Amino acid sequence: MPPAAAVAQPAPGVRRHAAGLVPAALVCSAAVLLFGFQWRWAGYAALAVGLLLAWWCDRSGRTGRLTADLALIAAGQLIISTMSLEADLSDTGMLRFTVVLGLAVAVPYLVSRFVYRERAIRFPWRTGKRWTAAQWGYLAIVLVAGWLVLPFYFISSGVYENWPAVSEPGEIGRLLVGVIAVGTWDELFFVCTVFVLLRRHFPVWQANLLQAVVFVSFLWELGYRSWGPLLTIPFALVQGWLFTRTKSLTYVFVVHMLFDAIVFAVIVYAHTGWPAIFLLAP
Repeated sequence: MPPAAAVAQPAPGVRRHAAGLVPAALVCSAAVLLFGFQWRWAGYAALAVGLLLAWWCDRSGRTGRLTADLALIAAGQLIISTMSLEADLSDTGMLRFTVVLGLAVAVPYLVSRFVYRERAIRFPWRTGKRWTAAQWGYLAIVLVAGWLVLPFYFISSGVYENWPAVSEPGEIGRLLVGVIAVGTWDELFFVCTVFVLLRRHFPVWQANLLQAVVFVSFLWELGYRSWGPLLTIPFALVQGWLFTRTKSLTYVFVVHMLFDAIVFAVIVYAHTGWPAIFLLAP
């Protein structure tokens, strides 16, 4: 797979127009209602109005295939909204997360691939390019920044309590599996699906801002509350930007896993006092 395949290329029938930004903003801002405020019916209404306006833009000739791509993003949000995103390490809870979040990625991919007959959504794990010194350096920055900032955020704000208290090895293991699984899913859905589909219709900066709205709203319901958006908004924007520059899902995945490794360690530390490795922990 060539590196350029990481970002969806304009397909036959795709037309861009500034008017398309309105329905796209409605569809993406529905995530604030669905996951931020958890006003489900208001969120569904925003999705419906956004898709209706997208259809009008397509029908008027201003845009092309905007409805089809926004429908995939809306479908993913609808699927996610069928369950609570509150962390649950029980067998039932982990199964529910696996099935629902798995469908939120699989349904848009399968519809795009086999109904639309396109390859808009791809997961470029291998690009054939070596990472540059700057990319390796950024990984080190992520580790140090996370080590310094995340303990203060999680503990001083009390948001670590949004995750189950863990102390036994089995519970800690389940938390680790959950953090890795959800972090992986984040990149598959928000970057490789939402961002890539938006990128077909809008400049990078607009598509990135729109995907960040969905990303941060999801993280809010998941537990990154209080002043968490001051951290998650830049993180979401940087992940989209990195994907655009590197064309590599592997790289943005590694960045995310380094970040989540600190998150995991902080949650365990907040509940157990171990590992005591954080300089700025309250």
